[in-house]
Formats: sequence, structure tokens, C-alpha cells
Amino acid sequence: MKLKSIIILLLLLLGAYIPLNMVVEPYLIETKEVVIESPEIPADFDGKKIAFISDIHHSPFFDKDRVNSLVNQVNDLNPDLILLGGDYVSGDSEYIAPVFSSLSHLKAPMGVYAVLGNSDPQYWTLDTLSKSNITYIGNKGTWITLGNSKIRLGGVGDFNNGNQIINATIKPVAKEDFVILISHNPDYFPEVDKTKVDLVLSGHTHGGQITFFGLWAPVVYSNYGNKYRNGVIKENNSTMIVSNGIGTVVIPVRFFARPQIYLIELKRSN
Repeated sequence: MKLKSIIILLLLLLGAYIPLNMVVEPYLIETKEVVIESPEIPADFDGKKIAFISDIHHSPFFDKDRVNSLVNQVNDLNPDLILLGGDYVSGDSEYIAPVFSSLSHLKAPMGVYAVLGNSDPQYWTLDTLSKSNITYIGNKGTWITLGNSKIRLGGVGDFNNGNQIINATIKPVAKEDFVILISHNPDYFPEVDKTKVDLVLSGHTHGGQITFFGLWAPVVYSNYGNKYRNGVIKENNSTMIVSNGIGTVVIPVRFFARPQIYLIELKRSN
């Protein structure tokens, strides 16, 4: 086969692959496993696992069956704690009750906790949350206890259209406490007191949603561009995990930004 023919064939295959992948990829939820090590993690929490999901965007493009499937996928991981990072719907209040009727089936022995995102109608979402088994921790903090040990868990309001009252989380903590903060938007990370907060969990960016083979995204919903697009980011004494999220916005496609469930294992280090 001549070189020209080979090039044409490859271009045709690539031209068919890209749109097919973009349509199929939103259905291919992956589980990303991360180990977080710290001497501040109490011995009773060593080996405990946290499932983190964000940006479901329940809508005509992410229907109830897919939400139910997501819930089953998370429960099958047998997490000890489940954290939800906001954007459960795409701004339409009629989807709030259905999405939380599904999310109420999430199960974890240490509880299920949530903050809101920029796309969640606040009044309707908070009203629905108050009637569920999911605990809202936006601008709140709580101790998660296990045996004689405890870690601090808190959340803040959305960085774009909410308030961030970080003292609700960090005011009662001591230097030796392990602290987890949920912030829907990763752009809050530079403002976090990293001497007190050990782990920040965020979503919002969708990993760029459409990327150049996972290396770079032309559009990222962050003031910091690709810096906080996704993955594990370390700054000073703190770590932030930015999830690609689950659903999509604008158009229901993804390219090399697969939807993600993060499964985070806590490991006590010396």
C-alpha cells in the first residue's frame, strides 16, 4: 500500500474515532484510586476509604437510570465515607427531587456529606437535602469520629456565587488534626489556610470535558486555566483533588476527560 493511501486511511479512521469516542466517553465512568498519606491521619482511620463524586448534572442528557447506575457503582466500592461536590442538576429545579431520591440510596458507615455547586438552585436543593439522609456541610464543619479518634470535615459555598466561611471548618482544629474540605470550585484552593487544611476535594472543571488527548483543554471553567483542570495537585502542606465529574454541560460529549469517581484511601504515615 502506498504511503499516501496509508495516510488517507489513518485520517479516515481518526475522523471516525473522534466523534464516536466523544459520544461514548460520557458513559465510561472510571474509578480513580488515590492514597493520601499523612502522620495526622489517626490510626483508627488508617485504610479507610472515601468516595468522592461531583457534577452529576442530572438532566435530559444524564437521566435517572444513569444516576441510579452511578449510585450502584459507588456503593459497590464499599466506601467508608461518601462526599458529594455539587452541581447535581444543570439549573433546572425539576430534576432536584429525582436526583436526590437516587442519591439517598448511597451507603457508607461514616455517612454521606454534600456541598452545593454553581448550577444548583440553592433554595430547592437545600430544602430537598434537609429531607434526605445526606448531610449538607456548606460553610459548616463536623467531626467524623471512629473509636477514640476523629478527623475534621467541612465545606464552603460555591466560589462564584456563594460565600466561603472557612472558620466553620478550621476554627476548632488543632495542629495535629487531619482536615478535609469540600469546595466545588478548585479556584478557592489558593485562599485555603494550608497550615490547617490537609485535603481539598473539588470538581466544577469537568476536566476540560473536551481536551487535546488529555494533555490540554481549550476551555476550563477556572481562572487558572489548565493548572487546576483535574488530578492531584499539591501546594505547600496541602493536597487538592480535582475530579472530572460525572455529567456534562453545554453539549453531552467528552474527549479524553472521562467521568470519574474518586476512591481515596487514607494512610497513616510516620
